[in-house]
Amino acid sequence: MDFPDPLIRGRLLRRYKRFLADVELECGAAVVAHCANPGSMTGLAEAGCEVWLSPARNPARKLKYSWELTTAGGHLVGINTSVPNGLVASALEDGRIPELAGYPTLRREVRYGKNSRIDILLETPGRPPCYVEIKSVTLKRGAEAAEFPDSVTARGTKHLEELALMAAKGARAVMFYLVQRPDCTRLEIAADIDPAYDKALSIALSQGLEVLCYSCTLSPRTIDLDRRLGFARQA
Repeated sequence: MDFPDPLIRGRLLRRYKRFLADVELECGAAVVAHCANPGSMTGLAEAGCEVWLSPARNPARKLKYSWELTTAGGHLVGINTSVPNGLVASALEDGRIPELAGYPTLRREVRYGKNSRIDILLETPGRPPCYVEIKSVTLKRGAEAAEFPDSVTARGTKHLEELALMAAKGARAVMFYLVQRPDCTRLEIAADIDPAYDKALSIALSQGLEVLCYSCTLSPRTIDLDRRLGFARQA
């Protein structure tokens, strides 16, 4: 997936109020950028780190820039949590996720469960529907494993409970973790950060939930689905 415009490099001055970031551009100008990430962003929001912003195309928009990438451990990491849904949908339409092949109908943001919306609903005649929930993953605290979540997520726990109900009713239910970085070999659940999420995942897995994890390749011009990663629960 190409960014609509080439990204602009800068230096992070500070992140604050979760959704705002002060950034010094290469030209020396200081700007306020929107940070589309409600998590802790551990290791990704240190003052002085290299960041990449996308310019707003809407001239009426209050914040003229959005924070898209940061550099951590010598690699670019995608921090925009609004990117994964479109990226996975595009990959599905292009047939690049073989585990989810064979569904000619793809619908997004479909109501289901108890007042929820599924990120992607895949359908085909003669087979149960496939509910796909997508989570953006950026946390990495060790040498190889990406981790989710990076902060307590009651919303994420609710999604697991909804998916478990769908699986129990005979539908196919998939939790798709998109790791927006290229330097991991597997995904682990950060049970020490959110024990409730880990417990809900265990219950959902016992009901038939499937887990898929993919990494990304990133540049200041593109972000794309890369390869499938392993999945392991913490000991």
